[in-house]
Amino acid sequence: MNKGIVIALSSIGLAQALKIPIKKYQTGKWDMRMIAASGGMPSSHSAGVSSLATYVALKRGVSTIDFALASVFGIIVMYDAQGIRRQTGEITIKVNTLDEEIEKLAGLPDGGFHDLTEQRLKEMLGHQPEEVIGGAILGVALGAIGYFLEGKS
Repeated sequence: MNKGIVIALSSIGLAQALKIPIKKYQTGKWDMRMIAASGGMPSSHSAGVSSLATYVALKRGVSTIDFALASVFGIIVMYDAQGIRRQTGEITIKVNTLDEEIEKLAGLPDGGFHDLTEQRLKEMLGHQPEEVIGGAILGVALGAIGYFLEGKS
């Protein structure tokens, strides 16, 4: 069994599960859909790649090509999660309201037609920088825990 994969996937799963109580704390409501949601605190993308890079650093060393690959891959994933994917989410919000805005500009009354008939695009795609950092901290901790527990088993 590849311990690096197990640790990274476990980190992703734990980060996703943590989104539920964090959302409850933020909104006062339980939202079980957060288990499969993209976006939110902590970033499961960051947790997964950070735990893998940490595990590889501890297992193989920071001067290895393994660590270089895990680190560069991780940086790209985290940049994408908070940059490109977040911008895409913000554009999606604009697209979702475009028809309503056009009707308002044309002076037409809002009859709620678009709210009921159109499928809205998913708006929460990316992460705020603090969500990426939170996922990275979680991932580093889980990668280290996974490494140190491996030595005891």
